Amino acid sequence: MHATHDPAAPPAPTIGFDDFLEVDIRVGTIVAAEPFPEARKPAYKLTIDFGPTIGRKRSSAQITEHYTIEALVGRQVAAVVNFPPRQIGPMMSEVLTLGFPDADGRVVLVAPSEPVPDGGRLF
Repeated sequence: MHATHDPAAPPAPTIGFDDFLEVDIRVGTIVAAEPFPEARKPAYKLTIDFGPTIGRKRSSAQITEHYTIEALVGRQVAAVVNFPPRQIGPMMSEVLTLGFPDADGRVVLVAPSEPVPDGGRLF
């Protein structure tokens, strides 16, 4: 199953609530961001702190159009933390940082509207 960046795409097939519970989406704070020139598409390497239970994890994110490195550090984001690690060029991405496409298909990060404790699980 592939996610789509097309806002006009039809909804995905219906799933059961237990299927939703299998996806572990947590909030974390970006503690480091750096350029990722080796990536095929413009991206940053992120280090995200998910609190004491999960700790710090790395992610690659194609978010260079809307965010600078300086603006990312300290920002809370949502990420899937229970996918297997994935090799992205020379780095191992441990979590999937979540976002929505803007009108031009560029990624806008998902984040809580108020500060919350790192590691909190989406429900």
